Amino acid sequence: MTGRQEVRFELAEMSPLIRTLTGVLLALTIGLGIAALLGMAALAIPAVAMLVISAWVWLRFRPTAFVVEPQSVEVVWPLKRREIRRDTISAVRLIDRAELHREAGWGIRVGVGGLWGAFGWLWTERRGVVQMYVSRVDRLVWIERRGGRPWLITPERPEMFVQALHAAFTPPGELGKVP
Repeated sequence: MTGRQEVRFELAEMSPLIRTLTGVLLALTIGLGIAALLGMAALAIPAVAMLVISAWVWLRFRPTAFVVEPQSVEVVWPLKRREIRRDTISAVRLIDRAELHREAGWGIRVGVGGLWGAFGWLWTERRGVVQMYVSRVDRLVWIERRGGRPWLITPERPEMFVQALHAAFTPPGELGKVP
């Protein structure tokens, strides 16, 4: 152990597009619930289904934080955790939408999209399946992995996240060197 501390980065604030999509979906859920309570019983099942889906997305698909530790990055959800070990990470960098398109080509989301972000898999033309946990459409972090799927995430303060990850994984005598 190098004595370095863990650094926690919350999931980034939603971009205006994702905030709007989330607002529309939540308003629809509330509207269906109110209509069901006012006597339109046929809308009770869709209202409950949307409420359950919203809760499931919040608890199981939408990460709350990315924690950079000396030997790993821990991804934290309300009901689960996942560790990306240092020895599986080959590179980390900031990318924008244009660079993502050059790197991966076009893609199809498999998972949640629009409700608090996009979470799950992104099947891409050039890179195959990418693990995706994003709440924005800009300031993306790409984590390249040895023998595993790349990850696309949006931590708050993405530049600091990339720096913290480089620092956590750099041997103490090599901190001044460019990774």
